[in-house]
Amino acid sequence: MSTRTVVQLFRNSGLRIEPGMPICQVDLPFDWYQEEFKPYAEEYLALPDRTPESVLPWMDRYLLAAQKEFGPRLLLLAHYYMGGEIVKLVERYGGRIADSYELALQARSNAGAEFIVESAVHFMADAIATLAHPHQQVYITNPRAGCTLEMYAKEHQVAPAVEELQARYGEQLMVIAYMNTSGRVKALAGATGGAVCTSGNAKKVMQWALAQGKKILFVPDRNLAEVVCWWSGVAPERQFQWGGGEEGGQQRIARMSAEQRARLDAAQVIRWGSSCGVHTIFKPAMVEYWRARGYRVLVHPESPLPTVQAADGAGSTRYLWAAVEAAKAGEKLAIATEGHFVKNARALARQKGVEVVHLADIPDPAFQAMGCGCATMSRNDPPHLVAMVDLLRKGKAPDANKVIAGDVVDETTGARERLSPTERAGIVTHARRALDRMIEITERNN
Repeated sequence: MSTRTVVQLFRNSGLRIEPGMPICQVDLPFDWYQEEFKPYAEEYLALPDRTPESVLPWMDRYLLAAQKEFGPRLLLLAHYYMGGEIVKLVERYGGRIADSYELALQARSNAGAEFIVESAVHFMADAIATLAHPHQQVYITNPRAGCTLEMYAKEHQVAPAVEELQARYGEQLMVIAYMNTSGRVKALAGATGGAVCTSGNAKKVMQWALAQGKKILFVPDRNLAEVVCWWSGVAPERQFQWGGGEEGGQQRIARMSAEQRARLDAAQVIRWGSSCGVHTIFKPAMVEYWRARGYRVLVHPESPLPTVQAADGAGSTRYLWAAVEAAKAGEKLAIATEGHFVKNARALARQKGVEVVHLADIPDPAFQAMGCGCATMSRNDPPHLVAMVDLLRKGKAPDANKVIAGDVVDETTGARERLSPTERAGIVTHARRALDRMIEITERNN
């Protein structure tokens, strides 16, 4: 394959597939592929290497045929955090990469796309399906691609806490659900008059909620909740830390001390107790290390509050990507977020004469940290994408990969719980209401 064939500049991200570059950071074990996908995985694992020269001709055989058959009726999507260069591969075949807010809008914004194939995590596919038109079908390349934030804020954990708080505060309680939650948790937000938020619009949504004079339960990220409270002027004494995961579901106000109950009653914002393992490693000392070396430090707001306060800027993946796109030759950026994102940002920056480092990648043993990727995102790889699209073209798309709003999937086994049409209708109505409210708040303030 010639260099001319391999190198391609993509219209969305500016990322390139370069000759000889490694396509995948690691091969998944064979048992990570469902039965229908194993023949494709066998072909992929038998390729001589993971360079574009080997991988792209193999993918072209399947994906170009699907593009020819489906045309604009097929839409491929991926999130910025995707490892294994999936973001570059999706763009090669006419797809789009985006943050969670933009992904959620893709079905609604592309009515001509009948088949939407997402290489990311389940809560994102669920949001796409919730906002999709009735004729659209949403598929995920790997059903076991989940999110640790969502895993520790399941409906069976959050719903008892909502009931506990409603028993004390009634209609005064409003739930704000971060995008990193299932559709069923988003429905709790919708049912209480609340909204969904992303890291990009969390401040706008929080300020809207505070203006309603409600007591807010922010689910699930305690770090983002604390950061957004700081952005919005909610003092620490007006915040209350609830438990996360099973602890949160079992927490009871009657078992609290009188002092705890008084603090809860005084709180404007109740923070659910989950956090993202990728972002909790970032510390203010890391910020100071890179700033002392001439770097501008930008962090994702799922990082701990002291780190956000120490940084030069904080925002969503879209914000961080835009900062790299806007950087001038000679600038140096230290970015605190998911490792695969920073790797791709570094590649884009290099084309512009800009230096990018991962905040945690400090060559000093005193820090004992390194930038890590989102392991659950990395459960999507070229064989999953190829298999899903080719089986869809053949009319044999596995039902396990089809995402219907309100589904709950076990991230370990892939087992799915699907609601009856009647049960689903109520969940979807409330979840869509919360998503629509987020969109209204976001777009109104743009």
